[in-house]
Amino acid sequence: MIGLFFGDTEFPKLILKSIKKNKKKYFIIDLSKKNIFKKDSHSYRISIGQFGKILKLIREKRCKKVIFAGKINKPKFSQLKLDMTGIYYIPKIVKAAKKGDAAILKELINILFLEKIKVISSTYFNPELSLRRGNYTKLKPNKHDLFDIKKGIKILQNSNSYDHVQAIIVRNNIVVTETHKGTKKLIQSVKKTKNSSGVLIKFPKKKQDLRADLPTIGLETLRDCKQAGIKGIVLKSKENIILDKSKCISFANNNKMFIAVK
Repeated sequence: MIGLFFGDTEFPKLILKSIKKNKKKYFIIDLSKKNIFKKDSHSYRISIGQFGKILKLIREKRCKKVIFAGKINKPKFSQLKLDMTGIYYIPKIVKAAKKGDAAILKELINILFLEKIKVISSTYFNPELSLRRGNYTKLKPNKHDLFDIKKGIKILQNSNSYDHVQAIIVRNNIVVTETHKGTKKLIQSVKKTKNSSGVLIKFPKKKQDLRADLPTIGLETLRDCKQAGIKGIVLKSKENIILDKSKCISFANNNKMFIAVK
């Protein structure tokens, strides 16, 4: 039995499809904004504040392993319904929230560890969604692109451990950094130039728990980059998720863009 803590994005749906295909027993704790798994008979809608209820369900299902996948938004703590276990753990979660979303996930994973529940990699059932080192398109980064990539990676490595930065855009020595609004807003904030240039670099947050919340791109990301005149996307080897991989690569090739993994 596998427990699935699912948030938004298409990634959880792909995990669920793979689990069903392999006929694995599962249950879902739906943490998405719009309760997108409500039609699944194995899905439960439980607030993070009701951690006692979550733990009780996990034990009733005799579950020893869980997966976190999808975007899990920071809860409005003042509106959370709390049970006794939630009251015990919520101060730690609130404290973590001040450091950013990655810290919240890390704290939830720590709590589950204390309860002897193991969190496994979100790509455990879908290893094909994570790319290894290499260039995946016909177009490769040139010298100028490599300079931008090197600069961007250095900035990401020096970023705060728990801030929102999971992506940056580097173009002509100018750096634009992701905020809590996400990668889409980051790309949209960049004005299109006459010729495509610049790179989007999307790496895990510093000290991020790589079992959850891996940087994710998809066809929509490529389209947004094309619209903004961004020449390529750079990911970190085996620490990423790419949705619709073949479509992304095809789109990049057709639009003279590159997808590189470092």
